[in-house]
Amino acid sequence: MNVKIQGGGNGRYANSGSSESLVNYLEHEDMERVKEGKEVEHFFSHDQNKISSSEVIQAIDNNKKAIGKKDAKFFVITVSPSEKELQLIGKDSKERSDALKDFVRKEVMQRYAENFGKGLQAKDLMYYGKIHHERKQKNNIDTHIHIIVSRKSKNNSMKLSPMTNHKNTRKGQVTGGFDRKNFINKVEESFDKKFAFQRSYKQTFEYCNAMKNGTVEEQRKAIIKAMKQESVKEVEIKKTIEQNKKNNQGLSL
Repeated sequence: MNVKIQGGGNGRYANSGSSESLVNYLEHEDMERVKEGKEVEHFFSHDQNKISSSEVIQAIDNNKKAIGKKDAKFFVITVSPSEKELQLIGKDSKERSDALKDFVRKEVMQRYAENFGKGLQAKDLMYYGKIHHERKQKNNIDTHIHIIVSRKSKNNSMKLSPMTNHKNTRKGQVTGGFDRKNFINKVEESFDKKFAFQRSYKQTFEYCNAMKNGTVEEQRKAIIKAMKQESVKEVEIKKTIEQNKKNNQGLSL
């Protein structure tokens, strides 16, 4: 499971102006799907399907009350399950697409809303998702999803930035905040629970992030935790083997 939050700069995810360029880019698969006789993946929101690109642009671009000209107007969340995870959630592209949309609506954006510490729910956010089925990795299955989420809440009353450095603050000008690591962990945990995915500790964001970005002490703790999990699994496997041997011996008597 790969989860990213992007936005800013002058590239594809520039977010201080209109969302038009990004929305147009996210439609790059549509023409090829039409040529191949496949169903186009339309934009969707929390409670609607088949939303046009013009509707998305108008909604995002107009939901910016009290945001400065040079400030971020929206962000992009990208959720990319592994091929193994995708195989679990559906036997074909339609099933995988439907499962991902449901996962985004009920889990991803709910975890996103909760992470701000302001009592928000997914339905309070303005967001639009777009399913893609191809990417550079060229795996057998590459389905993933991009979500454009407004900087402002759906009612235009709250500024919500996942790029803030505040985390669960209670005093001062800024209350709440956003913990990006916690958000990714919660999305991963929600996926595993929803789809009954058996994830080893070495496959978790916690372990991978510690090994890539953690201190020596954080890496040491992650390695020890992984070793303990593997030891427990080895014991369980041995017990299963012994039990199967006893059962087989009983059947042969």
